Amino acid sequence: MEKRTIITGASGEIGMAIANQLANQGHTLLLHYNRNKIALDQLLEQIPADQIIDVVQADLATNDGLTQFIKQVPQDLDHLIYTSGKAYFGLFQEMDEHDMDEMLQLHVKSPWKITQALIPNMVREKFGRIILISSIWGEIGASCEVAYSTVKGAQNAFIRALAKELGPSNVYVNGVSPGFIDTKMNQALSAEEKQELIQDIPLQRAGKPEDVADAVQFLCSNQSKYIQGELIRVNGAWG
Repeated sequence: MEKRTIITGASGEIGMAIANQLANQGHTLLLHYNRNKIALDQLLEQIPADQIIDVVQADLATNDGLTQFIKQVPQDLDHLIYTSGKAYFGLFQEMDEHDMDEMLQLHVKSPWKITQALIPNMVREKFGRIILISSIWGEIGASCEVAYSTVKGAQNAFIRALAKELGPSNVYVNGVSPGFIDTKMNQALSAEEKQELIQDIPLQRAGKPEDVADAVQFLCSNQSKYIQGELIRVNGAWG
């Protein structure tokens, strides 16, 4: 069966790692990015042109961006990998409504609406895989990341509930919950702060984007054919 896969946030380090691994497994890819066209162009150099369905730019943190994105996405895709996301650091009582709306749009409404657009074809074909990249904070919460923890918790609930709804149609819904992964999302941390975090991780290292991609690749494979509604933790036993 041909694997036609959409990856949102493909210009991020985790998205790029996932794209490369799935391309190596024979997937044809529709790649989404928001601002980082340089990284996206670098990714396109690494993947054969005949495995690229399309490239779509859109800001999924806005309703207009989401609407335009859905209009450009083919409905006959059978794999959705939602990696788009951004952190918010700060005291919750100081968070303004604009930032709240952006976090909810990007992490909750956008995956809802994109998934909703792709479900009919998956149900009709009796096959599909939907995978969201969540976060350890969606499970245990984090001080000064209350909004991020909240929207990632919402993703986790969405995964579990939708898996029950779509299971009879042979559509798989799962998630990957990374811990501390060495990406630009953590660039606000100083070298000292990073080292302190690493000392708390039993494996004594930060995760790599490829570690997350390995879990996604597994969930896209036949080896995961009895795994449904689960969050695979990729955190080195941290938390």
